[in-house]
Amino acid sequence: MKILLVHNQYQQLGGETVVFEQEKELLERTGHQVLTYCRSNFEAESYTGLRKIVLAKNICWSSETEAQVMRLLRKERPQVVHVHNTFMMISPSLFAACHTVGVPVVQTLHNYRLLCPAINFLREGRVCEECAEHSLWRGIRYGCYRDSRSATATVAMLMYLQRQRRAFPDLFIAVSEFSRDKFIAGGIPADKIVVKPNFVYPDPGERSIDGDYALFAGRLTEEKGVETLLQAWKQLRTNIPLRIVGDGALLDDMKRKAIELKLTNVTFDGRLSRPAAIQAIKASRFLIVPSECYENCPMGIIEAFACGVPVIASSLGAMQTMIDDGRIGLHFAPRDPADLASKVEWAWSRRERMREMGKEARREFDVKYTPENSYPALMEIYQRAGAAVTSVAPAEAEVGLGLSQG
Repeated sequence: MKILLVHNQYQQLGGETVVFEQEKELLERTGHQVLTYCRSNFEAESYTGLRKIVLAKNICWSSETEAQVMRLLRKERPQVVHVHNTFMMISPSLFAACHTVGVPVVQTLHNYRLLCPAINFLREGRVCEECAEHSLWRGIRYGCYRDSRSATATVAMLMYLQRQRRAFPDLFIAVSEFSRDKFIAGGIPADKIVVKPNFVYPDPGERSIDGDYALFAGRLTEEKGVETLLQAWKQLRTNIPLRIVGDGALLDDMKRKAIELKLTNVTFDGRLSRPAAIQAIKASRFLIVPSECYENCPMGIIEAFACGVPVIASSLGAMQTMIDDGRIGLHFAPRDPADLASKVEWAWSRRERMREMGKEARREFDVKYTPENSYPALMEIYQRAGAAVTSVAPAEAEVGLGLSQG
């Protein structure tokens, strides 16, 4: 099969790019011919003059993308197009190009941008679904995207134009049942959205022995709950080492916060290569995921499962169902340092019990998150998308949310 993979990379590497690269490798390894159409948000940094002025227009609808993709589709004739991200250089015009040429297109929903200008249902550190429950005007009023009303208005206009022009894929891929339910509530027809979790490749293998520190691995941004993590460490009655792997906008602030709280048992390792990050996971006692937003299917959790490492996570989003509390990890109340501290101390004092949870976590990985599980599901999705091209496109159904309501 000839497949065109599409991805717009953010300036900061994230899980979406990891999934894109892993699926590309999986498809190539299984004998498919894979083409790519990739853009990067770093491109905008070189824009000057008139090009910079029209950037907002191109974010909403890029005629350049539409023309480029149509030429590519007519030349290469792929049997399916698989989109991972179109924001911000590609834009939804890509879907229009696919429909014009008549090539089936699917999209993996890595975040909630179809429903929320801020992409993650988070406002002022708390879950907010006002744009989904009322209208996009709420997001503009609050300036949810980059704390800017004008920037949020641009993203809201993108969402509005996408709906008006019905520029959507033939089939959506949700990465968890939780996110599927959210998108159905937002207006996507249930028969146009299927669930296929992320996977990890290559298999890092189950660890042979656990370590003597707790680990956080991820972006240091507001929604990831790092400040809650540090506040929890301040409340610990036991001296438990914590390694923080990753970087992000809050890295310097969190380093200062750790000094302010006198957390001498907390170390910041910065960004590590993927192999080094995997080794850090394997050598930990457990992974902590204190996210304060709706996570969809975090790669860090799946990687921990693959390594046989239990996870302590906030009970939000897909983490509620990914982590069977007491069997492969523990839940704690979101934004609650005291509850997190209590769960950490419980886990630290029960080393053998956590080892058992780690083995259960590895079994969970084998059942749900391997390439061998993902590949046949992906092929079935591509076949369904091909069949959907001759039926009513999902774009013709309401996707919810208008700009006319309060």
